[in-house]
Amino acid sequence: MKISEFIAFYDNQSIQRPFIIAEAGVNHEANMDIAKRLIDEAAEGGADAIKFQTYKADTIASKDSPYYWDIEKEPTRSQHELFQKYDKFWKKEYEELKKYCDTVGIEFMSTPFDAESAIFLNDLMEVYKISSSDITNFPFIEMQCQFGKPIILSTGASHLWEIQEAVSIIEKYGNPLILMHCVLNYPTPNANAHLGMIWDLKKKFPQHIIGYSDHTLPQNMEVIHDSVLLGAAVIEKHFTHDKTLPGNDHYHAMDKEDLKLFWQRWNRTQEWLGVFEVSALAAEEPARKNARRSLVAAKNIPLGKVIEENDLTWKRPAHGISPKFMSDLLGKKSIVNIDEDTVLQWRYFE
Repeated sequence: MKISEFIAFYDNQSIQRPFIIAEAGVNHEANMDIAKRLIDEAAEGGADAIKFQTYKADTIASKDSPYYWDIEKEPTRSQHELFQKYDKFWKKEYEELKKYCDTVGIEFMSTPFDAESAIFLNDLMEVYKISSSDITNFPFIEMQCQFGKPIILSTGASHLWEIQEAVSIIEKYGNPLILMHCVLNYPTPNANAHLGMIWDLKKKFPQHIIGYSDHTLPQNMEVIHDSVLLGAAVIEKHFTHDKTLPGNDHYHAMDKEDLKLFWQRWNRTQEWLGVFEVSALAAEEPARKNARRSLVAAKNIPLGKVIEENDLTWKRPAHGISPKFMSDLLGKKSIVNIDEDTVLQWRYFE
């Protein structure tokens, strides 16, 4: 299912199968074979879409931009220097990856980080992803809104009022909007995931779809699993072909086996969740008939007796008059002799 179809059929009143975005980012390390392997493995793992990141170091960061990641995992201390390692893919390469995604059967996405990439990516994808880092970049948000496509907006490191400002801009243009809870820790300790913010986003922005962009370590995929139970409808998580690789986003990414594990857990959970409208189930019918109670004769009731409260009690099964109709039965006259402990039927009374 494409993201546009997911948006069209999304039901805010239930917990449903999430839309999974495998965030490959620049884990291809400017190698086309690795990029295509990431696409293959994301599809194999069950991702609905694979997303890359499109940028040039010179347009995303100044020379003195400091690091904000775990330098034990990624020792580069300059954002500009790090981005230079992975900014070799551009229009031609992403056109090739888009075609490859189409043949594999997975949706292509890429986050643009400058105006030039936003323009050429318009021909390649159905949705724009705006990173947490650009939530206050109002000119860039407006530019992307003008393409008239759905917007996925991450909200990491943002106060509520900052999210509200960005949302108001997007709402002005009328683009369908998916708001992603996100914590900008690399990696995010599970205890710092603060999944409860998903509830607050759903409460504060009920008109929009709420998702979760995850940076926790993929241990049993439990954080993502629980985020869906809390209402995250779209999930984005970094994706790699090899979690043991040093640097960049490999160390906190999921791989295809993690993704398969998530789906195993989620499919089982979804079976347990069942329906989202309260109703008696067919499997409960024997209990309805046999565990509920009926009005029962508390003593022998002779023909012609006007029924009083002390003539009645209630016992299982529910094969007779329900106790909820006791007041209707009082004052009626029996038309047959009724033995004590008989389950009462309306035909016994006038």
